[in-house]
Amino acid sequence: MKKIFLLAIGFCLFGTVSIGSAQVSDLKIAYVNMAKAIETSTHAETVLKKLKSEFDPKDQKLTAQREKLKKIEAELEKTALVIKDSDRQNLEKEVRDLRRKIKRDTDDFREELNVRQNEELRKLERVVLKVVAKIAESEKYDLIIHQGAIYASNRIDITDKVLAELAKTKIEQ
Repeated sequence: MKKIFLLAIGFCLFGTVSIGSAQVSDLKIAYVNMAKAIETSTHAETVLKKLKSEFDPKDQKLTAQREKLKKIEAELEKTALVIKDSDRQNLEKEVRDLRRKIKRDTDDFREELNVRQNEELRKLERVVLKVVAKIAESEKYDLIIHQGAIYASNRIDITDKVLAELAKTKIEQ
């Protein structure tokens, strides 16, 4: 009796596994390298140019401040022994104040640039995700993986399809 019971359970399990295997073989699965899709898209180049044109004037201003600081420091070094103490102290104060201002401005610049880069990256990620969803629906994919895959063969990698579709897509500015 016990053998018959174990045999019945075995058939049930084997049947479930074989049915599950049949269902898994019908799945259409793909992989997208999101980092590659984002970094190599034409939109990424456009975003970089946009950020560069937006932040170049601020960067040039910081460079000019650094040059001014170098000149004042050089002047102080040359004349420190021959000028009055009050003039030397004024120059030293000017150097300290300018260093602080440059540090503050540089920190602000980096923070603002980082915020803008993250904003633009999020916009681009949303566009890429929409393109992936569009491809998934049109080509009837059951599952598209983009993160956490240890290995994905070229057969299921649709990153190039995503890039091609992304090139046709406009990003709202």
